[in-house]
Amino acid sequence: MTMQAALVVRRSVTVNVPPERAFEVFTTDIATWWPVATHSVADGTPVFEPRVGGRLVERDGETEHFWARIVEWEPPHRLAFEWKVNPEAAASTDVEVTFTPEGDGTLVELVHSGFERLGERAPEEHRDYRGGWVVVLARYAEHANAA
Repeated sequence: MTMQAALVVRRSVTVNVPPERAFEVFTTDIATWWPVATHSVADGTPVFEPRVGGRLVERDGETEHFWARIVEWEPPHRLAFEWKVNPEAAASTDVEVTFTPEGDGTLVELVHSGFERLGERAPEEHRDYRGGWVVVLARYAEHANAA
């Protein structure tokens, strides 16, 4: 197995809403479910700019903290972004989220890759995100299922 293949995080959850609502909760409603207390730069409010070239930022009063640049925006099926929460990181990584109808709900799959671009920090970052996305997606699913 190559380092590139080994350093990929794959997580999924199934929510009991259709893809349109699942996508909306993930993007438009992110501030209502994102675990800011544990997964934040400044305990601010995460906000998606809903378009290719848009950003995912955390707003803390007048200050914005960059998290990601949107590279694919295909509601309600898919979005992808270049993730770089830490401005001192050697490079960005890639996150893709897909929304696939499954019965009366939606299978939401997240793939986080590109860790090899982080150099010697790659294994540690990969390990942190492997657990981190579990927490994030659990909060997302809880909110989506209550919507």
